[in-house]
Amino acid sequence: MPQADIGIIGGSGLYSMPGLSKVKEVRVRTPFGQPSDAYVLGALEGRKVAFLARHGRGHRILPSELNFRANIHGFKQLGVERILAVSAVGSLKEEHKPTEFVIPDQFFDRTRHRVDTFFGNGIVAHVSFADPVCGELAGIMQAACKSAGVVGKRGGTYVCMEGPQFSTKAESNVYRSWGMDVIGMTNLQEAKLAREAELCYVTVAMVTDYDCWHPHHDSVTVDQIVAVLIKNAENACSVVRHAVAAMPSTRGCRCGNALAHAILTDRKKVPAATRQKLKLIIGKYMKATKA
Repeated sequence: MPQADIGIIGGSGLYSMPGLSKVKEVRVRTPFGQPSDAYVLGALEGRKVAFLARHGRGHRILPSELNFRANIHGFKQLGVERILAVSAVGSLKEEHKPTEFVIPDQFFDRTRHRVDTFFGNGIVAHVSFADPVCGELAGIMQAACKSAGVVGKRGGTYVCMEGPQFSTKAESNVYRSWGMDVIGMTNLQEAKLAREAELCYVTVAMVTDYDCWHPHHDSVTVDQIVAVLIKNAENACSVVRHAVAAMPSTRGCRCGNALAHAILTDRKKVPAATRQKLKLIIGKYMKATKA
């Protein structure tokens, strides 16, 4: 019996999920090590959800230190089929203002030190990632923003940078010249691993400030940024509640079959240890031999 069917990942400024009832904390052991924190399970709008603070409560983990595989695998172990991620981002366009939300449908990778696949060690798989966000979830999140009275723009590209330092002005202006919309440090690896785990994934990118390209960037104070983070977190909780309330009971997308034609390795050649480690993800595909 699944312990949750909707996962919520809280980013900078969002370390808990108000409104949960029947709350319990569960620490999950995965084949890939420890997730960022305990999963907080409970009921929200009549649905079973699992909340995870991406950076750990108290914000203890750098973006490059995140164990993305453990975080996503932990959700899979709990029975989650859909993940709603919330993240703080910088805006690369004047039109995306602080306190507004963007629901990106594309990513651009500028990371260097990240493990972002479950595969290897004797098994090869190549999932389709042309459309990295679940379209069904993106539509639900856009409608949820409207219901919550929050500006939520659907579409655009999220640049995922390595960090922890922010961009130089040269980098920021290059991203702008490429037409990128927002910049953050975490969501791409989550999206890739969710696709491999056949989970739906969407992110709500909460605009905290304009990136350093903006002429008024240097006049922004830490107090102002913290105030925006707090406001964004309040709005994100409202958006997530509306999204969970509107979530259909069954999935109408193709995310749940992402591996159907992705595994290239002859099933008989997959090492036993790898087969066991990835049992939760590949188990249903291991009976047949390579076509």
